[in-house]
Amino acid sequence: MRGGSSPVAILQTPVAARRAAIVATAANAANSPFQRSFLNIAGTVPGERRTETRGLYRAGVESATTPRIAPATTVGPVHLTVSDLERSVGYWRDAIGLDILARAGNQASLGAGRRELLSLFEEPGAAPATRYAGLFHAALVLPARRDLAAWLSHAARDRVPLSGASDHFVSEALYLSDPDGHGIEIYWDRPRAHWEGQTHRLTTLPLDVEGLLGELDDAENAPWERMPDAARVGHVHLQVTAIPPTVAFYRDVLGFDLTATYGDQAAFLGAGGYHHHVGANIWNSGGAPAAPEGTARLLHATILLPGEDERDEVAARVADAGQEPQERQDGLLVHDPSGLALVLAAA
Repeated sequence: MRGGSSPVAILQTPVAARRAAIVATAANAANSPFQRSFLNIAGTVPGERRTETRGLYRAGVESATTPRIAPATTVGPVHLTVSDLERSVGYWRDAIGLDILARAGNQASLGAGRRELLSLFEEPGAAPATRYAGLFHAALVLPARRDLAAWLSHAARDRVPLSGASDHFVSEALYLSDPDGHGIEIYWDRPRAHWEGQTHRLTTLPLDVEGLLGELDDAENAPWERMPDAARVGHVHLQVTAIPPTVAFYRDVLGFDLTATYGDQAAFLGAGGYHHHVGANIWNSGGAPAAPEGTARLLHATILLPGEDERDEVAARVADAGQEPQERQDGLLVHDPSGLALVLAAA
């Protein structure tokens, strides 16, 4: 496991040791370099008041004329290129728990509950795109805390490497990467009553692993076969070239609310009061262009509007800003200031 000792042979240990190993698996991730990078980001910004220990900061107040995207907007399927389709399909099926919905030629569609969440396209020999603008992670949200606990138990038993385990105040999350380095977050949201109106308190603290596993009657042997049918893409977190133009596009053109920010390093934007549907940072990608062909990269993320009228309204704002959306079978294609592709689709 990255950031800690390798996963132990859980299935060959006594029950007590197996539980300890599960806890250690996540605890090591909670203290990994990945996790510490989040903690270091949440420092003090000169001239800004701290809202919570290791927290982010309240976003700026939008103008009364700032457009608003439809409150029911969500995130749809994420499309990625991979270097070896067989390997990637196996990983997303067996380690992550998605179902294979369709597969033909160099492409595969995966999801949960017959809903597509991910589409993979093979580019043999594609190299990881770590230092380019692109995907930081695709985030799968689970319906209940118990579901996250069951997935963690599976990850420990089946030796799925984790890179982070975090409490974000609004959610609890586990982090890992697929074989091509595409970042993945698996999380559950705390009830809205806990955080609604307080998204500026987004933070990164080590996950309470014991508390999470306490959701299970038998953490060592909790049944797990695949993602629950209600799993969906909760948000996408992007690596971008710069934060100010990113905020100007996602807030002032698309119409997302800016829910939290950290200076010019990171920003979080959401619709309908959600903590974020889109995250953006420059930690690996400041000043860099979008990942080129020949890399394992983000092809596009999907912004799912509740209907065609709402989709077309957003597309019209993009056109007014000087970019003509391109019609596709699955929606309207636009690009953000980092050159990252988004498909505006109607639910």
